[in-house]
Amino acid sequence: MNETLQRYISKVKEYWSSRTKKQKTVMIGAAAICILLIAAAAILSTRTTLVPLYSNLTPSETGTIKESLDTRGVVSEIADGGTTIKVPEEVVDTLKVELAAEGIPKSGSIDYSFFSQNAGIGMTENEFNVLKLEAMQTELANLMKGIDGVNDAKVMINLPEKGIFVNNSPEEASASIVLNTKPGYQFEESQIQALYHLAAKSIPNLPTDNIVITNQFFEYFDLKNKQNSSPESTFAAQHEIKKEIERDVQRQVQNMLGTLMGQDKVVVSVTADIDFTQENREENLVTPVDEENMEGIAISAQKITETFTGNGEGAGGTPALGGNDEPAGTDSYVATGDSNGDYERIEETINNEVNKIRREIVESPYKVRDLGIQVMVEPPTADDPASLPQERINDITQILGTVVRTTINKDAAADAELTDEAIQEKIVVSVQPFNGKVEFSNETSTSIPWWIYAIGGVLLLVIALLIFLFVKARKRQKQEEEIEGPTAETFNLPDVNEEHETESTLRRKQLEKMAKEKPEDFAKLLRSWIAED
Repeated sequence: MNETLQRYISKVKEYWSSRTKKQKTVMIGAAAICILLIAAAAILSTRTTLVPLYSNLTPSETGTIKESLDTRGVVSEIADGGTTIKVPEEVVDTLKVELAAEGIPKSGSIDYSFFSQNAGIGMTENEFNVLKLEAMQTELANLMKGIDGVNDAKVMINLPEKGIFVNNSPEEASASIVLNTKPGYQFEESQIQALYHLAAKSIPNLPTDNIVITNQFFEYFDLKNKQNSSPESTFAAQHEIKKEIERDVQRQVQNMLGTLMGQDKVVVSVTADIDFTQENREENLVTPVDEENMEGIAISAQKITETFTGNGEGAGGTPALGGNDEPAGTDSYVATGDSNGDYERIEETINNEVNKIRREIVESPYKVRDLGIQVMVEPPTADDPASLPQERINDITQILGTVVRTTINKDAAADAELTDEAIQEKIVVSVQPFNGKVEFSNETSTSIPWWIYAIGGVLLLVIALLIFLFVKARKRQKQEEEIEGPTAETFNLPDVNEEHETESTLRRKQLEKMAKEKPEDFAKLLRSWIAED
């Protein structure tokens, strides 16, 4: 086993020593990148993601929740200066349900549910009033927390004491509200008005003038009174309305003519005269039911006829009157020579029903009194105005005339009547080339940032360089192997022809050496050996 290990180690060392410096650098870099990738993957796979469990907490609430989580053995982290507590993402929902069942977090504030849980017979009136005021403040703060842009709210209410006598006029309450708003959030006027009305309707006898609302940066939210608006704000509002009406008509005409001629072939300008006069009037009208005959409907009629015939004294009476002064009833008498008289009186009364109309009219303050449209059209061939036919110009003029006729208010129009000549004076169609047109390139910008492409290019370049160096190293190694020839492993095997040294061979070599170097001594030695034999 040790010999095999040593053999592999020797092969690795031999392979490493045969590499060039560049190849060694590339190998070390590739190994380091692989190790870093494996380490990053291991860290990301074992990393615990913490998400907020509760936010906008007070220090006492944070401490209570932290203590409960520690007893449960849940990993937690406090952030945002102690107002947020984070836990692992996979246990957020479970912890919210379990903590809510235990009544955590406990804010320490009193709401209306306190009375159903702790109210008793022994509570005094002063204690009840204090708890009631605290509950009102808490409930109003909770209402304002639900508004977008408000993180937290603190409310201080001052309720006046009730008078002893019934006829005493009640005093007004007051409220101070401090909002913890989101950084950079801008409240609209409608939202500020909603905050004031929310406080005014929640507290009895609390007018909006007695409410002060500010945020954590001591910026006041004032309730603007629309009736006492300044001239500058009125002018700005009217100017904005005028621009909005002009912009609406301009977009409508631009889209329509742009579809007909091309969006880059049409330029539209609109000027409008707006009547901001607002009129409130009341009309009480009486009209006949039958307008042709100017008569009403008879709902009741009465006719009285009196006649008298007598002798002796002359009959008296009111003589009949002629002309327009004749009343509805007529009296007449006729006297004879014998002082006899006949008296007759006819009275007729008819009650007619008529239409009684009562109108309360509020005229709209935004009426288009006059409108002008200026259109510039570029012909299909920019340098040739004659390339746009006259029929097309007439169509454009007719379209603009229809827009002007339907937009101008008939009652507020400056002209008595919108005739065709008057409408043509409000329209201008100019056909000419656009020398100041902005040319846009046809290249479409991609949504991917440029640095993504830069990083991708660098990575591709590094990969290509590594592949090039690896291929080059392989070619060089192959060439060196071809030049040196195949190398076989050498083993130290004993030579077959080599004689093993023994005592006889060693003596023979010594004798041969003596015969060469000292022949006389070698001759004496031979004589002695022969004499012994």
